Amino acid sequence: QVQVVESGGGLVQPGGSLRLSCAASGSIFKLKAMGWYRQAPGKERELVAAITSDGDTNYADSVKGRFTISRVNAENTMYLQMNSLKPEDTAVYYCNVRAFYTNSWGQGTQVTVSS
Repeated sequence: QVQVVESGGGLVQPGGSLRLSCAASGSIFKLKAMGWYRQAPGKERELVAAITSDGDTNYADSVKGRFTISRVNAENTMYLQMNSLKPEDTAVYYCNVRAFYTNSWGQGTQVTVSS
């Protein structure tokens, strides 16, 4: 079983920054990729950014140039640095961990961008 825990959400003003963290533990066999998804009220969950075990990254167009995903492979830890936040970035952010046999999600962390 894989445990996934996110942290770092909160309330920030437009233009501000937040850093999300995700820690994965448990029975992780051949971790392939980790990613951040978000879901705003009334909307579907969408990919924000992802990073493979080789370090290849992928970003949603809406966050390119503002968000940066990074990862510490040896610790199964991932980060999302979010700069120049906008009200439309408000959502619950979820960490996803995809390994050879498993696809695991965290409980989510709320990010609210508001003045």
